[in-house]
Amino acid sequence: MENRPTHNIDVSKFKRNPYPDLKKMRAVNPICFVPQLYATMICDRESIYECEKNIEVFSSVQPQGLMTILMGQNMMRKDGREHLRERKTIFKTISPKTSRDHWKDKFETIADSIIDKIKELKSGDLLTLYARELSAECLKLVTGLTNMTASEMDRVSQGMIDGCSNYAGDSNIEEYCNDCTESIDAHINEIVGKVNRNADFSLISTMLEGNLSADQISANIKLAISGGQNEPRDAIAGCIWAALNFGLKELLLEKKNWGQLFNEYCRWMSPIGMSPREIAKDFSYDNYRFKKGDRVFLMFSSANRDEKVFADADKFDLERDCSKSIHFGAGPHYCAGASIASTMISMVALPKLFSALPKLRLLHTEKYDFDGWAFRGITSLECEW
Repeated sequence: MENRPTHNIDVSKFKRNPYPDLKKMRAVNPICFVPQLYATMICDRESIYECEKNIEVFSSVQPQGLMTILMGQNMMRKDGREHLRERKTIFKTISPKTSRDHWKDKFETIADSIIDKIKELKSGDLLTLYARELSAECLKLVTGLTNMTASEMDRVSQGMIDGCSNYAGDSNIEEYCNDCTESIDAHINEIVGKVNRNADFSLISTMLEGNLSADQISANIKLAISGGQNEPRDAIAGCIWAALNFGLKELLLEKKNWGQLFNEYCRWMSPIGMSPREIAKDFSYDNYRFKKGDRVFLMFSSANRDEKVFADADKFDLERDCSKSIHFGAGPHYCAGASIASTMISMVALPKLFSALPKLRLLHTEKYDFDGWAFRGITSLECEW
């Protein structure tokens, strides 16, 4: 981007808490270059909402992007017909109807089983004991990788997320990410023969039925794991923390507005903080000159605290209208797993846990820590019940 305004960050501080820097960017230069990440950040909600839909310029196709290099070219890194074909192929698995009529009961069975185990413990880290376990077990069913353990599902998801966020080029992170993708491919290869004999609603089964290639199946299963484990995990744990920290437990049990808790949390602490794009051709937007090949980050976390859209945006407000939140993105790349995530979290994970553990409370009074800027979540959730 020529004549670009610049905003410098301390990467470690930005990772711990990006919101102060994002607030300054929105106030001074909502579109600005960040030298430490060698990328242009778009920070205001209106610009992100408009630019994300302009796929002719803000392209998801990034041959040299970290996700493509490390995971293969999945549907998130495709535009137009190629993207639409793969998205339509998996619709049987991820549709709102399938989420409600097929997956919900299975998710409830998993939640009940996990809650039965943790009831006797009296206290512990619910990020690990509940959120991580529930998200992983549900994702095993949705992907079709029932041969993978929950702990391995969480490991490979986090490894890929760290790899795709490795803009500093740490070779150890890249090597670990490669180990994770190799594990996923091994599990896919092991399960494919079984799925061929017994078709079901899983992603692997649906993609085989849709005649996607082995490379397409591999890349899209990795995409599903990278987004379908750590983000629901962090959203479940974050919602539990928010309900307890802000004293909302009794109100939620009375009104059963779990969906509102989920949406406000995702607005307020965006588990998906940004989505990368590559400029496909020279382009001017709002007096800014983008050049072909520029790397751009659409900062969803900033858009969801845009003061022009959300009054008192830094406050957690259970009564807030979240309709303009873009925590699932916008345009053609709106999160394909949104319905499954909403079903898992607002219809199962939250009501099940709070109903089963009426004495649930945070174990410590001191501040609980959150971490990450591209993907963000609470680091631990020590509670007692």
